[in-house]
Amino acid sequence: MKELTLALLFSLITVSMVQDDKSLYDFKVKDIDGKEFDFSSLKGKKVLIVNVASKCGLTPQYTKLQELYEKYKDKNFIVIGFPANNFMGQEPGTNEEIKTFCTLNYNVSFPMMSKIDVKGEHKAPIYKWLTEKAENGKFDAEVEWNFQKFMIDEKGHVIGFASPKEDPFCDKIIKWIEDKQ
Repeated sequence: MKELTLALLFSLITVSMVQDDKSLYDFKVKDIDGKEFDFSSLKGKKVLIVNVASKCGLTPQYTKLQELYEKYKDKNFIVIGFPANNFMGQEPGTNEEIKTFCTLNYNVSFPMMSKIDVKGEHKAPIYKWLTEKAENGKFDAEVEWNFQKFMIDEKGHVIGFASPKEDPFCDKIIKWIEDKQ
């Protein structure tokens, strides 16, 4: 009985440690063109992941996200957009329509991924990791609305988030980007 208890305890500790070691680099997704995007290609960069939508009152944040990307892209920083239609149908388009909209209206040049779910029963695995403490080992942060911003450090660990209404140039994000650690 003692051996069984010890084995079970060891298994639980091992599972817990594995979850704590999970990083952004464990994920592969499809980009907006349907090609595989391996997040391990971003090792050493700070990554801002944002769920985006084309028909939202916050859609003009694309302008500031693009400006942020332009300002810091040569300083090991990148913005990644994930279109999602989880809030009042505000991202109804296809990947092709979303790409066209972002390019024509906001000159988006940061990487955009294929449309996914960021909440609910079909939540994409990367968003499970971003939003669930059981997955990321840090905190629970359910996506409240379009344009919630998740900050990932150079080692691929989620370290914080900014609410949808927070400006992409808010102090929290700028201090994080500029921190040399």
